[in-house]
Amino acid sequence: IASIMNRVRNLKNKYRNEDNITDELNCTKISADTTDNSGTVNQIMMTTNTPEDWLCFLLRLEKKGVPQMDVSLLNRLIGRYSQAVTALPAEKYSQDESYARILVRFAELKALQDPEEARDQFHLARLNCKKFAFVHVAFAQFELLQENEKKCKQILQKAVECSAVPVEVLETALHNFHLKKKQLLSDEEK
Repeated sequence: IASIMNRVRNLKNKYRNEDNITDELNCTKISADTTDNSGTVNQIMMTTNTPEDWLCFLLRLEKKGVPQMDVSLLNRLIGRYSQAVTALPAEKYSQDESYARILVRFAELKALQDPEEARDQFHLARLNCKKFAFVHVAFAQFELLQENEKKCKQILQKAVECSAVPVEVLETALHNFHLKKKQLLSDEEK
């Protein structure tokens, strides 16, 4: 009887978890498995596999802590962002803002571990999603934090030349750069 009851409990949990997958994709519930999330990742990859679903999942995962303070969370996030970048083909999503946000956030997280790898990721983001001003500003901000002001200015000027939008964001970033501010965009400007 105990064995049968265990099996019934397992089946109930299984079906309850499958019902939660739809909710997770709609970003309305937090996953029951807070450490692994492989069920959600597999579901995203097997069904929709869109940048919007990935970004929603990743941002929800980030809310579980502060990556700058929690190395375990940072490593998990980097792994999941890496999975997202691998699962989403650049040639299909280069015009998608959610995809661009995934690339930028991945590079920002990498910057906490390895600035050289982060620089490579920022290059990748800029190469694949050059129409978005925030991609260029994030890269320029990274270079400014690395005390490479010449490179920062160069990135912003190239962004203007390639007509990244919105232009106002680039103009504000350049203006703040010329004022020698350490933040190219304030939280309000972002």
